[in-house]
Amino acid sequence: MGEILHEGWMILAALLPSAGLLYLFYVVMKHMVEGDRRERAAQRAADREADRAVDPDGGPGPSPATTDPGQGADPADRT
Repeated sequence: MGEILHEGWMILAALLPSAGLLYLFYVVMKHMVEGDRRERAAQRAADREADRAVDPDGGPGPSPATTDPGQGADPADRT
C-alpha cells in the first residue's frame, strides 16, 4: 500500500508543474482577450465621440458647399 501511495505522489509531482503552467497560460490569455475587447470598445467610443465633434448634428450627407451639381448642371455655375 505504501509503495502505491508513493508512486501516486510521484505521478502527481510530475504532472503538477505542467498543470500549473496550463493554468497560468489560461489566465494570461483570458486577460489578454478581455483587455483587447475593452480596448476595442474604448476605441469605438472615442471614434464615435470624434465623429460627433466633427458633425454635431449627426447628418449623414456632406455639407451643401461640397456637393457636386452633377450632369445637366450649367458648367458656368460650378466653382
